[in-house]
Amino acid sequence: MKLLQEKLSKYDAPQKAKAAGVYPYFRMIESDQDTEVYIDGKKVLMFGSNSYLGLTNHPKVKEAAIEATKKYGTGCAGSRFLNGTLDIHVELEKRLAKFVGKEEAIVYSTGFQVNLGVVSCLTGREDYIIWDELDHASIIEGRRLSFSNSLKFKHNDMNSLEKVLQKCDPDKVKLIVVDGIFSMEGDIAKLDEIVALSKKYNASIMVDEAHGIGVMGKNGRGVCDHYGATKDVDLIMGTFSKSFASLGGFIATDAPIANYLRHNSRSYIFSASATPAAIGAANAALDIMLSEPERQEHLWEMTNYALAGFRNMGCEIGHTSTPIIPLFIRDNDKTFLLTRMLLDEGVFVNPVVAPAVASDSTLIRFSLMATHTKDQIDFALDKIEKCFKALNVI
Repeated sequence: MKLLQEKLSKYDAPQKAKAAGVYPYFRMIESDQDTEVYIDGKKVLMFGSNSYLGLTNHPKVKEAAIEATKKYGTGCAGSRFLNGTLDIHVELEKRLAKFVGKEEAIVYSTGFQVNLGVVSCLTGREDYIIWDELDHASIIEGRRLSFSNSLKFKHNDMNSLEKVLQKCDPDKVKLIVVDGIFSMEGDIAKLDEIVALSKKYNASIMVDEAHGIGVMGKNGRGVCDHYGATKDVDLIMGTFSKSFASLGGFIATDAPIANYLRHNSRSYIFSASATPAAIGAANAALDIMLSEPERQEHLWEMTNYALAGFRNMGCEIGHTSTPIIPLFIRDNDKTFLLTRMLLDEGVFVNPVVAPAVASDSTLIRFSLMATHTKDQIDFALDKIEKCFKALNVI
């Protein structure tokens, strides 16, 4: 056996979970991404999706993807930098820039590539990237690739952020990068306070709106719009794989920064461009966000209903106030087992375990869509209470 195979063969955590019957990943779904899905021929309620507006099977979104494929084919066979820019890419970029209130937007092939390519290239060796300890993995990977000084602050702790800013050379670029809504915990960045500190210390701000767009702000414009901070935030990132019901991502910013990124962001320059179907679907989803605000309103009605239900049940849900509801278990084995038990009861949820989080911070991530109903939430609450009590979680 070669050394590489010998080394990696020692990684057996998945095999152990499978042997115990609690392996929770790669569960094959046999239907569309709706509030109800089919797994092994069995109907299951989906509370593990990021499709916050429930648009993945909307007729207009599907038709737009089909029509784009008919006109442009299945792919562009190249990067945006060379032969992969279509007129629909440019059209969507203009619409996204206007939607989030920035001069320009750039569409990448995935949301992960946005953060990877933007965070890694904007700042220089003597500059600073300042990040929340619970930022998304794509932000973490971006700052790892950067040659800049990387400084972490405690989650949503403004005193910690200010201490970090005080350590920085006042004459160097300081880029604060935060999630708008944190993807696992569901809490919201204190953007108003971050803006105040950025002005005090002459820092720039980038906000990852992956989980904020479609959820917060007017017509789902995001956390920046919710706080009225759009002008004070230098870069706004978004992804198509959640509320836009597609695949891809974008960065919106001012013209000079956009010009620099188009010619220096490696994950943009050296990746194949987003497919016509993905762009067509995202464009249609944007139409629906603007024309059907009742979807966002219903999402919040269901969110508040579920939050009240979990609180009444006695679940530990942290500081969330959004459609992302963490149910803290604080035990790896119980988290895996509960995920399995709930699936058997007809409820699909996602486990978040070590090393993604500390072993004493494991949780089940329960997330809502605008298409969920109170009856479906009641069903889930009943099954969760039953399973949690069986394992003495509540």
